[in-house]
Amino acid sequence: MKTKIAAVDRLNPSPYVIAHAGTLIKQGKLVAFPTETVYGLGADAMNPDAVRRIYEAKGRPSDNPLILHVCYIAQAESLVFMNDLARKLALKFWPGPLTMVLPAKPEVPLITRGGLDTAAVRFPDNKIAQWLIYYANTPIAAPSANISGKPSPTNAETVLADMNGRVDMIIDGGSVKVGIESTVIDLTNPERVLLLRPGGLSREAIESELHMTLEIPDSLSAKRSPGTHYRHYSPAIPVRIWHTDSEFPECDYSSAGYIGIHKPIHATKRVVLFSDYTDYAHGLFSAFRRLEKDGYTCIIAEWPEEISGICEGLRDRILRSAGD
Repeated sequence: MKTKIAAVDRLNPSPYVIAHAGTLIKQGKLVAFPTETVYGLGADAMNPDAVRRIYEAKGRPSDNPLILHVCYIAQAESLVFMNDLARKLALKFWPGPLTMVLPAKPEVPLITRGGLDTAAVRFPDNKIAQWLIYYANTPIAAPSANISGKPSPTNAETVLADMNGRVDMIIDGGSVKVGIESTVIDLTNPERVLLLRPGGLSREAIESELHMTLEIPDSLSAKRSPGTHYRHYSPAIPVRIWHTDSEFPECDYSSAGYIGIHKPIHATKRVVLFSDYTDYAHGLFSAFRRLEKDGYTCIIAEWPEEISGICEGLRDRILRSAGD
């Protein structure tokens, strides 16, 4: 398969390019596209054969559910049974980096929801993604557009590195806005809302809107979310975590790279500093990829001292990248 790449303006994408990509989706083919969080690997969510191609292209376990991307709330209502809390959050935070897990309607193919009785839905805050869903005239199932387990792609070049020859088309919409995946919550029981995966939308914002505390899921509930029960976000080289109040991790500093917002207390061959935690989250995966590509043998990642805002999602990605 030859992968076609088409660059578009993120704010004013070419309708001809997007319409062509939408046609490919309807034909059961794969299209990688940007969202506000990371690049997604999209297929027609209602076509089991097309969804199966996603799992094959990524090397993804078939029991790892996919997120269904929609471009209006009524489209989500056609896929899942939305309760009042879900509608309230949709009106407040959609489009945006919030994924809601709800009871699936029977029309959603079992393979799309990873064999579960629930489905995960979200409305991305990206014009390219929204137009693609609109032109495809179907919800689009889309995990991150990378080989399973590797750091998620935040630009088209990274998608091409993993997916060249595996997908039919890549829409190049430039670098994404957030840099880590969406926050996933389980709303199947309105009396006990679960935070399945922290991400681009803060826990505090959701709790403020719901006037309730998000709870921690058990192992069974956690399986309803992608990116939780397998090792994820990991470069091919080891990631060591540095807590700033602890000793610096041991490794060969002469070939190690460091990433964080504070200068390291030990010299490493390469230092990548971010201006704040939002910038850190935005550049995390691209830094992983760059240091791996440039031949470093180890990455030392600073542990975020804060827990609020984007930091909970950032902590989660760093922890999982280290395999902890």
